[in-house]
Amino acid sequence: MASEIEAALAATPSDDPTIFDQIINKEIPSTVVYEDDKVLAFRDIAPQAPTHILIIPKVRDGLTGLAKAEERHCEILGRLLYTAKLVAKQEGLDDGFRIVINDGPDGGQSVYHIHVHLIGGRQMNWPPF
Repeated sequence: MASEIEAALAATPSDDPTIFDQIINKEIPSTVVYEDDKVLAFRDIAPQAPTHILIIPKVRDGLTGLAKAEERHCEILGRLLYTAKLVAKQEGLDDGFRIVINDGPDGGQSVYHIHVHLIGGRQMNWPPF
């Protein structure tokens, strides 16, 4: 937990390429579970549950975090959530799952390329901390 907080506090918003851009460009290997022309879904390298998948847009278009969303981003935001539903079904998460979008340092965001965490395969706790 401390390392996640440290990573979020150390991260800085930027238009520079992120680790996710490197994954999209196949410069860094990942375990892809879904891909189409708009989004990429791959397994998290530090899973917080039996199923933990990240879903990202292939083109950032200024959408570094949810707080940066503009009306022009509505289509891709919907696509990210719809993809989460598709991947959840594909992964057999019939009993439920959680969707998380971290935003900003206090929200725990460590990569400034909007992304959805699809988490499942176990009972989720509430509150989530």
